[in-house]
Amino acid sequence: MPPVPPTDETFRLAVIIPHYNDADRLERCLQALAPQLSAVPGVETLVVDNASPESPAAMVARIGGAVGMRCLTETARGAAAARNCGVHASTAPLLAFLDCDCVPAPDWLERCFDAATRGDLVGGRVDTFEETPPPRSGAEAFEAVFAFHQRDYVARKGFSVTANLVTRRDVFLATGDMVPGLSEDMDWCRRATAQGFVLVYDDDLPVSHPTRQDWPALVRKWRRTTDETFLLHGTDPADRLTWVLRAGAVALSGVAHLPRIWTAPALSDTTERWRGSTTLLRLRFCRAGWMLRQALTGAPLTGRNSG
Repeated sequence: MPPVPPTDETFRLAVIIPHYNDADRLERCLQALAPQLSAVPGVETLVVDNASPESPAAMVARIGGAVGMRCLTETARGAAAARNCGVHASTAPLLAFLDCDCVPAPDWLERCFDAATRGDLVGGRVDTFEETPPPRSGAEAFEAVFAFHQRDYVARKGFSVTANLVTRRDVFLATGDMVPGLSEDMDWCRRATAQGFVLVYDDDLPVSHPTRQDWPALVRKWRRTTDETFLLHGTDPADRLTWVLRAGAVALSGVAHLPRIWTAPALSDTTERWRGSTTLLRLRFCRAGWMLRQALTGAPLTGRNSG
């Protein structure tokens, strides 16, 4: 059962931040958010921890206990379960989903209220930044070019990543909980829009997300994403041939997208462009191989993915 929400204060907005074992980035996120909570009344912040080896509760209390931050624990694995827990443990009519490794802009909280007037679901801009000195690694160069194209996700793919998403409680309740193990942001947004709720993009609602630093981190992300997408689109035997064709398209897309690496203003020199190009081709061929394996076995790469 989720914790009983507070009843001694009326909140206008609940900020929900899932967390697992990433204390340094969570602290950076909360330090950026705390001054905004002091300036904007009626906001509660719920950090929902997935039973990390060391609870962030003391940190949350130290940084934001006086401005409406509190820490909950959700033992069910995955960010989807943590977000669901935060929704049901809060009372505010507006909901803002923020990832623990994101850094909200200084006026992000105030802009959440304006964003909520623009649509039923509002995906905000997600910029990237590096946590290491230059030059960028191959993984960092790849993500600087290809990660978090929110405008494109909203316009062409019909979803917003939950790293920066504003919606209303009535929309969430009508749509239902996010589903652990799937690509929960894509699945949830598409279920909401299928009911007639309007999804829009807001370029004036920015957060920043660190690029992944190395190949193992990139592989972990894309193995998880490939599994989640397969569970959404590839498990039915009738869809298996389509999944094979999609695997071929993914492999070919590496070559097709090389010009984006070589013309990207985000990359500063030839070293970064070569590293980004090598990572792009390697990753797309790996993803194609994973997808073919899924099509042959009818199963995700690592069993049912829960986070």
